[in-house]
Amino acid sequence: MSQSSSRTQSNRLGPQRTFSGPSLAMVAFPLGGIGTGSVSLSGRGGLVDWEIFNRPNLGSAFPKTFPVLWAREQGKPPVCRVVEAPPLPPYQGGGGGDPHASGEGLPHMDSCEFRGEYPFAYLDFKCKRLPVRVSLEAYNPFIPSNPDDSGFPAAILRYTLRNTAKNAVDVSLAWSLMNMIGTLGAAEKDQTMNHLEHGVGQNVNARVNEGGLRGLVSSTNKYAADHPRFGTMALTTPDKSADVLTHWSRAPWFTPVHDFWDHFSATGKLPKHSYGPSDDNTSDAGAVAIRAHLAPGESKTFTFYLTWHFPNFEKYWHDGFKPGPKPVWKNYYATQFTDALDVARKLRKREAKMRDQSLQLHDALFYSSLPPYVSDAISSQMAILKTTTCIRLSDGTFYGFEGCAPIAGCCEGSCTHVWNYQQTLPFLFPSLERSMRAADYRYNLSDNGHMCFRLQLPLGAPPTDFHACADGQMGGVIKTYRDWKISGDDTWLKDMWPSLKKALEYAWVAWDKDKNGVMEEIQHNTYDVEFLGPNPLMGAFYLAALVAAAEMANYLGEPEKAAEYRAVYEQGRAWVDKNLFNGEFYVQRYDSRKAPTYQFGHGCLSDQLLGQCMASAAGLGPILDRNHVRAALKSIFRYNWKSNLRDHANAQRVYALADEAGLLLCSWPNGGRPAVPFPYSDEVWTGIEYQVAAHLIMEDMVDQGLAIVKGVRNRHDGIRRNPWNEFECGSHYARAMSAYTLLLALSGFTYDRRHGAIGFDPKISTKNFSTFWALDNCWGRYTQKGKTATLEVLYGAITLKRLHFAALAKAKSVRVTLARGKSMTVKPQEGVLVLNRNVVVKAGEKIACSC
Repeated sequence: MSQSSSRTQSNRLGPQRTFSGPSLAMVAFPLGGIGTGSVSLSGRGGLVDWEIFNRPNLGSAFPKTFPVLWAREQGKPPVCRVVEAPPLPPYQGGGGGDPHASGEGLPHMDSCEFRGEYPFAYLDFKCKRLPVRVSLEAYNPFIPSNPDDSGFPAAILRYTLRNTAKNAVDVSLAWSLMNMIGTLGAAEKDQTMNHLEHGVGQNVNARVNEGGLRGLVSSTNKYAADHPRFGTMALTTPDKSADVLTHWSRAPWFTPVHDFWDHFSATGKLPKHSYGPSDDNTSDAGAVAIRAHLAPGESKTFTFYLTWHFPNFEKYWHDGFKPGPKPVWKNYYATQFTDALDVARKLRKREAKMRDQSLQLHDALFYSSLPPYVSDAISSQMAILKTTTCIRLSDGTFYGFEGCAPIAGCCEGSCTHVWNYQQTLPFLFPSLERSMRAADYRYNLSDNGHMCFRLQLPLGAPPTDFHACADGQMGGVIKTYRDWKISGDDTWLKDMWPSLKKALEYAWVAWDKDKNGVMEEIQHNTYDVEFLGPNPLMGAFYLAALVAAAEMANYLGEPEKAAEYRAVYEQGRAWVDKNLFNGEFYVQRYDSRKAPTYQFGHGCLSDQLLGQCMASAAGLGPILDRNHVRAALKSIFRYNWKSNLRDHANAQRVYALADEAGLLLCSWPNGGRPAVPFPYSDEVWTGIEYQVAAHLIMEDMVDQGLAIVKGVRNRHDGIRRNPWNEFECGSHYARAMSAYTLLLALSGFTYDRRHGAIGFDPKISTKNFSTFWALDNCWGRYTQKGKTATLEVLYGAITLKRLHFAALAKAKSVRVTLARGKSMTVKPQEGVLVLNRNVVVKAGEKIACSC
């Protein structure tokens, strides 16, 4: 389906915000594949944050790396510009006339406007002197349920030039790229971070003209093929007119820049230099230029593929970053591609289809009934999957840090308590989420049920013997249930089941020794401390895990085990609702003599109901008294949400301040704040803000939930923070992918692939609603208008039997129209449309229901 035809079938509540002028300063839009690292498109149109070398490299920029445009209108002198908005202040640099390495002192475009709708970035440049208008579309394929096609180590840059002059215009658009193979980026400065030889030197640039591609391939002669610094890069184009410069001049001082600029700005052609491998500690830049002749009003798109291939991943943090041998393994993408040129070849062959599928995702998400700041929140945090926060191990297993420090991953191990919050991966790439469950239960589980909550690498390395994590371990049970319903894969569930039971029943060994459904012993958790005594955060997780396990046990033919879990749950639920709910919210009961510090006691904890929120998203229903849950959510918003933080004293880490709005992690509205509360208690975390917002929406407090989302995104305005980097303990922090829960909540999405069930009960725009949806190996769009509800499949196929469409729940009779004009009449059964047979809906097909 084309982009335009897709948009005609859906509505959009408002345009996405744009960034220009000062608000471009912090914009960095990640471009790369899942598990490949990324480079980011700056708000001005350049490339920054070169995190393609198997580690973070935040804030980095390559020298001699920028796009440049030459244009000459017939009968007039040429005009040449770096295709970036002008550099933004401050200009002082180090006091030595820098920065100047990437063309900062050359003429730039007058301005640009940046619009990010992940996975696409759109830039419109302005320059009064140029006889052409310039725009840029930048992206990397993002196709739910297809992690391999979403795993190209590439950035795709598509410039469109339109002749705005009265006469014909000759144009030449070039990208210059430095060969930085061998570098550790910013980590070069920290010698404690590495032990192997590193740095550029003996770097090679070569021209390529094959397979419908022309361009530049960069490599190294310095490092063996199994060395962590070995790799290749390529800058190519499918355009047949392309010209290639393999090397900038190696003359001293500023001569290379003069040579490149003077030659290109005068003629639109690249200078000609060619050298052998570079000397040690030096390297070379090359360039690729595309030429065209444009008649008045004519447009042309110029496509560049920036691809990379660094196959050998080094566990650089091994043994506390100490010098010495470190484990090295192959990246998963190295099993898919032989080098950077191979990436470009395969990308050229498949780009048209992958772009179209990515656009279908884009349109279903952005041309929907979601408020623009909600689709902005969801999509911007999807980008985390394409950053160095995420890795794919050699066998394809997905692995994640919590986030990324400037030069190293932050908090290793697919940390179960942090990754509990996110709902992005399980719905958009279910197979990758299931690989996390499989690795967790295979490598982290001890014989007695104790689980390490940080997966050690390489796979098979011994787990640590630190405390088991109560929220992480119980969350794994809930997530297994959710992932099973998303996939409908009974075989997978049966494989997980023995380990899952052992993990759940460890609660009776460590936390709930009297097996009464209440955790009393010390409970390590996401706040990096141990809570003592019954509390709602662990309590809701535990109760939800018991219900999920009971459901799975029943399905797998273990009714006695299901009854056992259910009995423990019932006892625990009654105790928690009676003893922890104070009339407004749930609190912690503990003996302060045994735990004088790092508790919250009578505080109102923002994520106290995370377990209930996860249970609701998984279709488990109410775990605790719903009236109590609603009251607690109201209290969380009343006491913890601040429309500004001017009067808030925070001696901890600062993620929101001054006139900004934010949701505090905890407050003590009735007094009783411990002298030393748990760490982070006064902070603001976006991952919890989105989780609470979604839970409020689930419980029909839509305005309150949306207020939180709007407050979060207003803080990330391009001036104060990068809109595509919500950080906590590191950049691109995984917890922020809880934003996807907003889509589940606003659409009222329900699902169960094993029973062919899908449903929608929108919380907004009920008379004319549209949303994106996704399950394992299928995704598409749902729309309801009046008394007609339509499910469209854009990718894959889904087998349907039970339709829970709230718009038709009270109808006496519903006409169901299938593909190819077939139809049936169905009478709702308790609000559910039960079809008289299984119906398979494939990509490009719809099922429409009306009354």
